[in-house]
Amino acid sequence: MKKRAVLLNFRWIPIVTVFALLLSACGQSAAQTKAQPIKVGIVLSDIGLGDQSYSDAAFRGLVKARDEGKIVFEYREITETKTYDAAFEQLAQEKADLIIGLGYMVKDSLESIAKKYPDRKFLIVDEKSDLPNVASISFKAEEGSFMAGVVAGLTSRTEQVGFLGGAESPLLKKFEIGYRAGVQSVKPNAKVTATYAGDFGKPELGTEIADDMINQDQIDVIFAAAGLTGVGALQEAQKQQKLAIGVDSDQFFIAEKAVVTSMFKNVDIAIYTAIKGFADHQRKFTEKDMVFGLAEDGVGLAPIRVVTLNPDQQKLLDDLKEKIKSGTLTVPTQ
Repeated sequence: MKKRAVLLNFRWIPIVTVFALLLSACGQSAAQTKAQPIKVGIVLSDIGLGDQSYSDAAFRGLVKARDEGKIVFEYREITETKTYDAAFEQLAQEKADLIIGLGYMVKDSLESIAKKYPDRKFLIVDEKSDLPNVASISFKAEEGSFMAGVVAGLTSRTEQVGFLGGAESPLLKKFEIGYRAGVQSVKPNAKVTATYAGDFGKPELGTEIADDMINQDQIDVIFAAAGLTGVGALQEAQKQQKLAIGVDSDQFFIAEKAVVTSMFKNVDIAIYTAIKGFADHQRKFTEKDMVFGLAEDGVGLAPIRVVTLNPDQQKLLDDLKEKIKSGTLTVPTQ
């Protein structure tokens, strides 16, 4: 009996040991999987990196998430892939866990690839989608533009102010309408002239439009929401000693004698927040459609420079901001 008992013990020792080793290996594998960062791919807007606004801001959000160890990421620019379809297809084939598209113009391409890869997660910025695997980030651009309009109204001497949009679209109309409402909230009789360049990538076109606004319409403050085209307008305003308002990020450095402030969309904060939520909730978004306004720090104004608001003007600007954040003031969108 003793020999049999010993035999049984010897038979079980290696089995238990192997089982323990297997459990240990499985535990290590699970830990490694859990620690493995999420792979993110992004298709930048048509201008790409170096646009000094939209794409650059999105890139900062991704870099922050990467530096915290939450993700690794790749990006695609249309100058290389030639089409949005090709850019999204490449990222999908490289098995990105999350694929991001920047701008309303990428919607058709993103949705086409999202249908082809229903098991992948997609995120579109400045648009919405009904597809179940596509989440969205949008901004209350009208709120930030309203604040820009207040500044324009308070600083204009001619009561003739301008808006330059890159391309006429529902999104850019929100910028214009919010800006117009902000100007007229402090200067009811002021005239707002809106022009759409039809292009986001031509600084020389922005220069030409700004020159016409200044010399033909006596405009002395220009809000440029037009990418690199807008950069040309900001620089022309400085050349002619007029004032300007930048967009998407703080564009003061572009024309330091003209740019009073910039209406920024915190694309970096929004993308970082969305990715963090995605990473922290097992590759799932907490909301399908995420909206960022003044209250969420999604839009706002850069510091006031070049001119100085008097205490009453500053108080008015601050009060209007708080009213929007609290919901007691609703900025129109149409």
